[in-house]
Amino acid sequence: MKEQCRILILGYGEMGKAMEYLLRKQHPLDIWEKFPQDNFQSAILEDVAPHADIVFFCLPVIPHQGIVKNIAPLLKSTCLCVSIAKGLDEKGQTAAQIFAKNLASHQLYALLYGPMISEEIRADRYAFAQLGCCDMTPYHILRHSFEDTYLYIEYTPDITGISWSVILKNVYALVFGMADALQLGNNMRGYLAVTALHELNKIVCHLGGHSGSAYQLAGLGDLITTATSDDSHHHELGRRLARGETQDITGEGIHTLEMVHKYQLFNIADYPLFRLIYDIVNQPRNVAQKINTHLKHRFDHVIAS
Repeated sequence: MKEQCRILILGYGEMGKAMEYLLRKQHPLDIWEKFPQDNFQSAILEDVAPHADIVFFCLPVIPHQGIVKNIAPLLKSTCLCVSIAKGLDEKGQTAAQIFAKNLASHQLYALLYGPMISEEIRADRYAFAQLGCCDMTPYHILRHSFEDTYLYIEYTPDITGISWSVILKNVYALVFGMADALQLGNNMRGYLAVTALHELNKIVCHLGGHSGSAYQLAGLGDLITTATSDDSHHHELGRRLARGETQDITGEGIHTLEMVHKYQLFNIADYPLFRLIYDIVNQPRNVAQKINTHLKHRFDHVIAS
């Protein structure tokens, strides 16, 4: 009989429900939700955290630090913390940085990133992810936990690389939505894909990740999923910006733009497509003209050089 793990899922949004769907037949689950719906009974965090073998953080990065500080003293020394969050907190920190700063040095943690659309997982379709962790121990634990499911994971030690790949792809996904709303065509989509990946790889390396990390599941794989899916929140945000709709434009990619600028995490001017997206988000007017100006400058610069 397969050995079971006691699993705690934090957050009962789309990804919390996806993890529940994958794991509920094989492992005992506890689910905590800060704002439970009327028909959902949330576990009491302080009661269930001490018994967890794995804790999945299926919620945004912003509340990570508070929750980690709350449960860290309660966790078993062998408990594995796993974040699926693809954003930055209000200090410009990644989930990995929050884990590293706030968990005990012996506590295992990992990041699970890749093409994992919740609706497809719950429809028994394939999903794929990279598990970023310091050694193979968390990988073996997670691979065992997801055995006999349609989620396939691979190991990478490049925690920084996959963290920034998956965070920044939400920013680049916005411009794909803009281009589709403006009916700029498939040729434009090809240009955007090449340019976004080129910049993404440069930024990842600048921030300490491995060269080529952006071309793996957490980068290229998740970018294609997010940038081309009709159900993608960031693709839809891009479409709305192109139509001049500025109400309720919120999401991890929008927040990432704010944090990159606020904390000067890298020089936006060094990455023209990223700068274009930043400018449109902050002044969503004449989007088609701004894209055209970007292209003229991009290719006139190539000819001049």
